[in-house]
Amino acid sequence: MKQVESVKRIFVLCLGFIGLLAQAIVYAYYWFNVYYPIVSSKRISADGFDFGSGLKLYFRGHLLVLAIYFVLLIFFSNTYGGLKIGYLKSMDIFLSQIFALFMVNVISYFQISLMRNWLVPILPIVEVFVIQLVLSFLWALFTNWLYRSIFPARQMLLVSGEYPVDDILRKFNSRQDKYNIVKCMNIKDGLDKIQEECLLRYDAVVIWDIPTQDRNKLLKFLYAHSIRVYLMPKITDVLVKGSDQMHLFDTPVLLLREYYLKIEQRAIKRMIDIICSLILIILSSPVMLITAIIIKFYDGGPVLYKQIRCTTNQKEFKIMKFRSMRVDAEKDGVARLATKNDSRITPIGKFIRAVRIDELPQLFNILKGEMSFIGPRPERPEIIEQYMESMPEFAFRMKVKAGLAGYAQVYGKYNTTPYDKLKLDLAYIENYSVWLDIKLMLLTLKILFTPDATEGIEESQITALKDDSEK
Repeated sequence: MKQVESVKRIFVLCLGFIGLLAQAIVYAYYWFNVYYPIVSSKRISADGFDFGSGLKLYFRGHLLVLAIYFVLLIFFSNTYGGLKIGYLKSMDIFLSQIFALFMVNVISYFQISLMRNWLVPILPIVEVFVIQLVLSFLWALFTNWLYRSIFPARQMLLVSGEYPVDDILRKFNSRQDKYNIVKCMNIKDGLDKIQEECLLRYDAVVIWDIPTQDRNKLLKFLYAHSIRVYLMPKITDVLVKGSDQMHLFDTPVLLLREYYLKIEQRAIKRMIDIICSLILIILSSPVMLITAIIIKFYDGGPVLYKQIRCTTNQKEFKIMKFRSMRVDAEKDGVARLATKNDSRITPIGKFIRAVRIDELPQLFNILKGEMSFIGPRPERPEIIEQYMESMPEFAFRMKVKAGLAGYAQVYGKYNTTPYDKLKLDLAYIENYSVWLDIKLMLLTLKILFTPDATEGIEESQITALKDDSEK
């Protein structure tokens, strides 16, 4: 099994390297044939001022330019998931590549302009981007097809506990190209019988919410026999994962801190919030102005929708959004989440929600310090009270300032269950770093173009909240 996994890893790395190399070659062609002649040529301004004879590069200089481009490709492709062959679907890989290539080519364009001391023609870099997109699309389709042809879906055994397996089966069945749950067993069948079954024909075992004592025994057994495990963590697992390992004694000690973000982390985070919110307010002001005009002309109602939300330590503040629902959406005064195909959402509201324009006024909340760019999404006091009746751990996510986007928005969906969102938010809190914030900010750009990230929740998910949160 270990040898097969090593072969898979080498295979994916080679395919990824070939894809990146092909994209770098396209850029290299335009660099030598279009941009370097411009950079190295003599430039005289309209008033006759001589800017010099241009930048002359030799072999090492050209190598450095191409190396920087290649490193940027690796960084952004890895950040956006554009190299996850066999892990993501082909179109997801392609979407990730679009963002990676866009970021790399924008940076490279301004890098070349700096070399020239003036803006260079933009059309050639656009041509590079378009050619790379075509190559990337074909590469994503071919590599995923090749991967699945050589490496079939993992044959897996699902071991469950007290709660129904429908939800977890639905999630794994949505990726039958990668996972195939052959059989389901309940922990009540007996640990010995399950262990015997694990040794038969399975590539991996999925452990879904079984008692801790049984889980520990089963994990040790699977680890001893080198069997891959997919484990759905409990709240305590997420907390332990974010702990620090100490070496004060001759035994490992895990430290779970009573506080979360350190003072220097909070200072850097606030500085990033102020700088980025100011920049984005300026850049997005035309979009906000047009949106405000359209909403006003549509039904004459208010442009902004202000709502009480909770941030750090359940402190209340008024969040601002562009109104996407009818004026009388909550005329009965009862707070309720948006559901799939919600009739209260206006046609304009559907669009601005889909592309997240409705969230832009929250940049002012960030500038005021009521929110941060990255953090758990702020909830309404009524919704929090509803959740905490059956899920007291929901209060844990308010240990840090609420955010415009976060782990649950990047790696989950709008209709992800509250319990799973809580685990994602806690994973962010317990593993916080400035780099993680920057990475999530970059990934947030990607989810703006992912339709299912804004999909409303099903009615059944609201009624099933209690059962889900008791796990």
